[in-house]
Amino acid sequence: MRELPPDRLFVSHEPSDYQCPFCQLQQGVFDERNRPTDVVGVSDLAHARISPKWWPANPGAVLVIPRGHYENLYDLPDDVGHAVWDLTRRVAVAMKQAYGCDGVSTRQHNEPDGDQDVWHLHVHVFPRYRGDQLYLRHLDAADVPASDRAPYADRLRASLELPTDFA
Repeated sequence: MRELPPDRLFVSHEPSDYQCPFCQLQQGVFDERNRPTDVVGVSDLAHARISPKWWPANPGAVLVIPRGHYENLYDLPDDVGHAVWDLTRRVAVAMKQAYGCDGVSTRQHNEPDGDQDVWHLHVHVFPRYRGDQLYLRHLDAADVPASDRAPYADRLRASLELPTDFA
């Protein structure tokens, strides 16, 4: 195992001019990938939203995101981490109820070599169905329009019964 010097453990990969889509959503800056209708639940320290990117056999995937801007797991405060995982569990339970899926998978990525591509920590929550081959279809993921996301958001919102505004 290769050891890194202490000054190399927590290197930021976020570009200096980065416009964080998760922070923009909370600030009311919307585009096709960030719609207010994507938000399914908000707590003091975390929020959940329907992901704009889906894998072919796993529609309605969710992202659970800290409300504060933390690039990755390395700089996440403990209380925020607990809030993210508490909301992740609530989303997983709601997903089983609302979607009738066979199971749920979660993923979280850190740094480019860990497959992170948005520089704000987030946990993926995937509805799983027998034979869906989620982990074999990584390159098949694609953005979906807000109109396709809306019915899934509606079902999860009803099941979660959480606030959906950032006030």
